[in-house]
Amino acid sequence: MEKQFYAIIDIGSNTMRLVIYMQEKGGRLKEVENVKAVARLRTYLDNNQKLSNAGISKLISTLKSFQDVLAAYDVNSIICVATATIRQAKNNQQIKEKIEIETGLDIRILSEEEEAYYGYLAVVNSTSITTGITVDIGGGSTEVTYFENRELIASHSFPFGALTLKEFLSESIPTEQELVELKQFLTEQFRSLPWLINKDVPLVAIGGSARNLAQIDQNIKRYPLAGLHQYKMYDTDIQSISNYLTDLKTEDLPKVEGLSKDRADIIIPAIQVFHTLYQVIQADSFILSRKGLRDGVFFEQLSKDIGTTLFPNVLEDSIQELMNDYNLNPKQILHVQYLTRIVFNYLKDNGVMNLMKTDWELVKRASYLCHLGEYIDAESSAQHTFYLLANRTIDGLMHKERLMLALIASYKNKTVFKQFIGPYKDWFLKEERKKLRHLGALLKFTYCLDATKRQIVKELDITKKQRKLVITLYCSGDYTPEEYQAEKQKNHLEKIIKMDVDLHFVSMKK
Repeated sequence: MEKQFYAIIDIGSNTMRLVIYMQEKGGRLKEVENVKAVARLRTYLDNNQKLSNAGISKLISTLKSFQDVLAAYDVNSIICVATATIRQAKNNQQIKEKIEIETGLDIRILSEEEEAYYGYLAVVNSTSITTGITVDIGGGSTEVTYFENRELIASHSFPFGALTLKEFLSESIPTEQELVELKQFLTEQFRSLPWLINKDVPLVAIGGSARNLAQIDQNIKRYPLAGLHQYKMYDTDIQSISNYLTDLKTEDLPKVEGLSKDRADIIIPAIQVFHTLYQVIQADSFILSRKGLRDGVFFEQLSKDIGTTLFPNVLEDSIQELMNDYNLNPKQILHVQYLTRIVFNYLKDNGVMNLMKTDWELVKRASYLCHLGEYIDAESSAQHTFYLLANRTIDGLMHKERLMLALIASYKNKTVFKQFIGPYKDWFLKEERKKLRHLGALLKFTYCLDATKRQIVKELDITKKQRKLVITLYCSGDYTPEEYQAEKQKNHLEKIIKMDVDLHFVSMKK
């Protein structure tokens, strides 16, 4: 399938952004270009709520610079959307017409409802969160939505954003009184919506200010994993960063690691929005979504092909994308999965190992991506498998879940497992670490039963005789390579079940 490119231009109140996506191998859209311009169009609204000529000029010159970038791609379609500042500008129709004359671009001015809806759509189609509240703070508006079982229940757009809330502060670093007044204002605003109060669900944040908050937190904690999407924080984390920033001098604020210089003067008001909303909701956590309005618009476009705006299998689609990217063999994967299930069920049902249904989900998930690192280098497959899975965004998996997947799929031996889990040791209890190692060892053994990727081992029969596990492997064809690998790797299984394992390879009758 030929590469197909799609572009979206997002005209926000603070920043303007061009994002180009690529679609190939029949998969979902992948971002290949992301160009940002800090236009601060909000500051060009005059007393009559009209965008000034200087603002229009800034807008058009930025769009033309985006078109220079677009010229390097054979783009199938370009979608151009505008949010709060253009929506609120009383001369927005004249702006729309002038842009079309000057650039040929047709601007779609999103309503408050549409802006909130696209944020919700991005979250439910790129995370595993089924019930939650989203917040997207822009320069001139703040959108919140509430969804249950992935269905949108309520939404609202507040007519304030990071740039307008900045007016509460005399300087970038507020006084204590200014912070109190800002929080009081925000609390009153959020509590005016009964469906926001005491929900005890995740608060999912979208947009640049949320990304900066997460980046600052990761830098302070020296967070060992890469990626921001689905990064989790708590009330105390947000309060801690707020205290840290408000204790700085104004000139030191732009030097904070993880904070974009163009957001230095608006990050503190934005953080107050997140923290106040967290407290009104009584949220159970704060989760960042890197997928936002732009992605929501494209999810709607893609839905025309599948007939629903809600992708039914977020995680499965993301795993399939990985399988495509690294040329993994679906036939081999399903066969290894089948053999693994037989061994897993026997160990579980006969009390050989303490296994649960949730453990099977972990092993099954890892079996799709086992030894993915061979794509880069067979000799160091385990290292590449672990690094790729631990540090690549996988829609539908939180960071800890992603790490668990990486640890099981990359399992080589106990020593290497300890090296991999070392920086994350305090993420897990001792029993959890042991369970992950055992699941990895189990998958390591069953994976070698299809060493030549020919599906030679068709069936397994397992029995327990005294202190020994006897596995009979029924094969079609020459099973010598599989027998060699299985005998070599069976020690991984023996160590976790604390029993000897006898393997009997037999040819199936034709």
